[in-house]
Amino acid sequence: MPSTRDIRRRIKSVKNTAQITKAMQMVAAAKMRRAQQAALVGRPYAQLLNEIMTEAAAHTIGFDHPLMQSRAGGKRAVIVVGTDRGLCGGLNSNLFREASKLDKNTTVFVTAGRKASQFVARTKRNLAAEFSFKDTPQFSEARAISKFAQDLFLKGDVDAVDILYPRFINTLMQQPQTVPFLPIGKLAAVTAGINAPKQELADSKGDEVFEFEPDEETVLGELLPHSLNFQMHQILLETKASEQSARMVAMKNATDNAKQIIKDLTLEYNKLRQANITKELLEITTAQMAVG
Repeated sequence: MPSTRDIRRRIKSVKNTAQITKAMQMVAAAKMRRAQQAALVGRPYAQLLNEIMTEAAAHTIGFDHPLMQSRAGGKRAVIVVGTDRGLCGGLNSNLFREASKLDKNTTVFVTAGRKASQFVARTKRNLAAEFSFKDTPQFSEARAISKFAQDLFLKGDVDAVDILYPRFINTLMQQPQTVPFLPIGKLAAVTAGINAPKQELADSKGDEVFEFEPDEETVLGELLPHSLNFQMHQILLETKASEQSARMVAMKNATDNAKQIIKDLTLEYNKLRQANITKELLEITTAQMAVG
């Protein structure tokens, strides 16, 4: 049975832990608001960009691009977007559970985030490259990841590229999701996890004519890589929003659990202290009666 000194030490230790988790909760809450705002602000542009691509491609004749060519091979690359740090609940565990279902022999991994790189190395999978990104993802960081994936596809090293990331739904819910990245194939308004239905390639509308300057190949040839880069950037923003939301919830749960443990330990300490006081009173009373 622990002594009152041991219980006091445990209470002090848990209180110190609760202070740390409370501070981390407040920091995560501040970062969460910024990350969620950045992700939500980027969604309308991502949706509008894909709608423009869909509408413009619907009025082209015979437009083709190397990034749109489908192949019959089964080798593919998967960009796994994780976090740099832990303490964010089951966010990474759920993401890596989906990644572990992929075939090692036919899948090449590209990682963003230190935890994703550690998972691929720990499970001895084929890691083609690893990237990092800041708490506020920059477009240049997303462009580097997107460019590497495009190079893999254009060189013929892989036949398809997918992205696995934690989709941000709300503060309490983040869901691992795999979205196709390459080949682009039939253009559709894919909004990188945005709660909007996919809009398939629209049919040409009557006699409407679109004029491209200098020509449609040049315009769409520039827009396609840009749309891929921005899709990657939006996914990084969604990942950061998911990470900070999961960390805030995890630290809040840890703080609440610490408070409950302190409450239970305090009750145990008071019971033990009361028992010791009662024992001492009985000993004094017994000695007094024996004396006389």
